[in-house]
Amino acid sequence: MAEPKTKYDRQLRIWGEQGQAALEKASICLLNCGPTGSETLKNLVLGGVGSITVVDGSKVEVGDLGNNFMVDESSVGQSKAKCVCAFLQELNDAVKAKFIEEHPEALIETNPLFFSQFTLVIATQLVEDSMIKLDRLCQEANVMLVFARSYGLTGLVRISLKEHTIIESKPDHFLDDLRLNNPWPELKRFAETIDLDVSDPVAHKHIPYIIILVKMAQEWANRHGGILPSTREEKKEFKEVLKSRMTAVDEDNYKEAIEASFKVFAPRGISSDLRQIIDDSFAEVDANSSNFWIMVAALKEFIKSEGGGEAPLEGSIPDMTSSTEHYVNLQNIYLAKAEADFLAIEQRVRNILKKIGRDSNSISRATIKSFCKNARKLRVCRYRLLEDEFNSPLLSELQKYITDEDYSVAVGFYILLRAVDRFAANYNSFPGQFDGAMDEEISRLKTTAVGLLGDLGCNGSTLTEDLINEMCRFGAAELHAVAAFIGGIASQEVIKLITRQFVPMSGTFIFNGIDHKSQLLLL
Repeated sequence: MAEPKTKYDRQLRIWGEQGQAALEKASICLLNCGPTGSETLKNLVLGGVGSITVVDGSKVEVGDLGNNFMVDESSVGQSKAKCVCAFLQELNDAVKAKFIEEHPEALIETNPLFFSQFTLVIATQLVEDSMIKLDRLCQEANVMLVFARSYGLTGLVRISLKEHTIIESKPDHFLDDLRLNNPWPELKRFAETIDLDVSDPVAHKHIPYIIILVKMAQEWANRHGGILPSTREEKKEFKEVLKSRMTAVDEDNYKEAIEASFKVFAPRGISSDLRQIIDDSFAEVDANSSNFWIMVAALKEFIKSEGGGEAPLEGSIPDMTSSTEHYVNLQNIYLAKAEADFLAIEQRVRNILKKIGRDSNSISRATIKSFCKNARKLRVCRYRLLEDEFNSPLLSELQKYITDEDYSVAVGFYILLRAVDRFAANYNSFPGQFDGAMDEEISRLKTTAVGLLGDLGCNGSTLTEDLINEMCRFGAAELHAVAAFIGGIASQEVIKLITRQFVPMSGTFIFNGIDHKSQLLLL
């Protein structure tokens, strides 16, 4: 068997050893192992999750051979859960796999405590009634839940849990934490030792842009009553002043300073997103608070005191044109400040833990250090109970989606995916599932959808005839291409949740295979 570091080399570069360790500890339960469920779990098995449990009470039928690559002709008539489980085990023998031959709907009704043993449950192809019941069970047991469903050329993915906190949100674009407009004393003192008007041309072109901007920002503030550039004209003038200090056309350090000048114009202090987190009621901690909120409470105290309105410094600087001596000195100044901020927050964390009656060393230094490094990028995601969304969606948003040309198809599929479940409850089959009077089924589905819209407060709203016709034409089929896509999205979200890295989606993800569009509905 390959060594884990070699086996998972590419993904380790994305979520690191800590993320991989979280995956390897995770216990995943899959409900229904048709193409959507099998494709979702396949991605997670290849990623190295700790253990999987496949729950499905059906037998493999000939029709399954056309859309599920994890069964073959020899599987026909056998337990679908057993066959899929065996295939997935072959993909990665490090993953513990077991199966349960039982229909998920029956398990939800008869053994509600079953789900509490898992890290996360993936529920595929469930109808609305079972989704609502399972959602309530998982929220009560504090188990993460991901719904996935493919239906003809459409599908959905929805996450459900009370709260998900993220330290390593890893945004694609985020401003470097350089404090060019709010330098601390050590950085100021170092900048004062460097003369921007040095006569040596080699020395002049090797002054780091951080120093250039710190000094020039200070000069500007001194001339403008302590105020930095804010208007478009002032920012343009500031760049012209920078340009005027160049003594040669090949001074890359000054070009870098001009390009990075927008970092001087950024507002001081913390972002509105971080302000919202530290002002959250959960930041008032007690013995039952999670480690995340205890560290947030310490962060709040730090920002008010040692931080002077700022979050702890990250401590890294980007590459830039500079002499080695200047760059190393700058690096050390940033690292020293970051370490001092970390020590201040660590002490506050220890004090808070002691105050609420918990072991003062119960949060590791490594966790606190990671928290400090990522303090500006913290995220908190909260999700509505599925029953609340289904019974009382945000009416203004729903009406906006229905009337918005860009969202009308996505919200149409959202409504119709619920309408087909009502249809099935009334007529014991999905529209178009069996050969018969298609016109009658189209009419019944339209009536069901209009009734659902009325129940949601959208009286008078209708869906297009084409969309209703298509939904009947789908006949509840799971197409492999759509199932593979939905499975890919669902497994990606599962990895985000388990590793607590990157930001999972909010709302309901709707795939529109007719127009090749994917959209999120926040209801």
